[in-house]
Amino acid sequence: MRIILFTVGLLCLLLSPVTAQENNLLQKNKWSIERTKTWYAQHQWITGANFIPSTAINQLEMWQESTFDPTTIDRELGYAANIGFNTMRVYLHSLAYRADPEGFKNRVEHYLAMANTHGIKTILVFFDDVWNKTPKIGKQPEPKPGIHNSGWMQDPGDPASKESKNFPRLEVYVKDIIKRFANDKRVLMWDLYNEPGNSGKLATSMDLLKNVFQWAREINPSQPLTVGLWAWDFQELNAFQALNSDILSYHNYSDPKEHQLVINLLKSHGRPMICTEYMARTRNSRFSNILPILKKESIGAINWGLVAGKSNTIYQWDTPIKSGEEPVEWFHDIFRKDGTPYRKDEIDLIKKLNTK
Repeated sequence: MRIILFTVGLLCLLLSPVTAQENNLLQKNKWSIERTKTWYAQHQWITGANFIPSTAINQLEMWQESTFDPTTIDRELGYAANIGFNTMRVYLHSLAYRADPEGFKNRVEHYLAMANTHGIKTILVFFDDVWNKTPKIGKQPEPKPGIHNSGWMQDPGDPASKESKNFPRLEVYVKDIIKRFANDKRVLMWDLYNEPGNSGKLATSMDLLKNVFQWAREINPSQPLTVGLWAWDFQELNAFQALNSDILSYHNYSDPKEHQLVINLLKSHGRPMICTEYMARTRNSRFSNILPILKKESIGAINWGLVAGKSNTIYQWDTPIKSGEEPVEWFHDIFRKDGTPYRKDEIDLIKKLNTK
């Protein structure tokens, strides 16, 4: 059983795959358990969604000047605020920064200002190993009918994430963004790398993972750092992510029984937790059966998807609908573009739990 491998690899604290010198640097500014608990206690229960506007197929279309869409962003953040959500997890992209560093930072500022008017804080995500391998600046592809995240792009891509020649420019990017917002109360947390090792990369993502933690620790922002656990049999990556995150974050799209088992195992770290991805209805990960667990356990709850749009995340990962017709049951997402909820009973539950 894969969860057993995770237990051995993480809870027995495998030797971290770093040198003593690297470990000293990484641990220098790491938050103590006491500091993380104090920080967590200062916030109301953290709930929200992974956010991309319905008019963007991927992170580049969200952030490039020609397609940045503040009207839609503001409207859809309003949908989130109206059901009591207080946090959005938002992916950046290094190529959008590389093409226009100052403009990119100004657009991030614009986004944070809009979110703040709705009482929403933001978890900013840097790198990502999921979906398409070769991101390019410029016009982004149109959605492929019925295919989940058909245009989502990895960051910095494959093989780009494995090539150390790219690290200097990536270091400039990470440090510049963190410096700009290091003391910004609108930024809740820095999520440095989404699902390292995904898309068949496995341990080849370790070098970039180690480096992004080092770059962030050197800046030492006022907000905590994290990289979410997601594949329970990735021993080397899991150990490193867990041992170097301030707040323990994780992804889980399983049913309540398995999700609770993961929670019970992660509690051994003694750190506050945020589930930064969950809710896949056809896998029995639903608001009705997962959100109450996270509320009871005082674990932050960030589901995948807010408004159905060009990302096509109403469709399942592995079950495309070539006709593009709406699936019988949505996989992710909460609202239609006009703000109508997919399921009113879900909205009622979210509101209820967010106001308790």
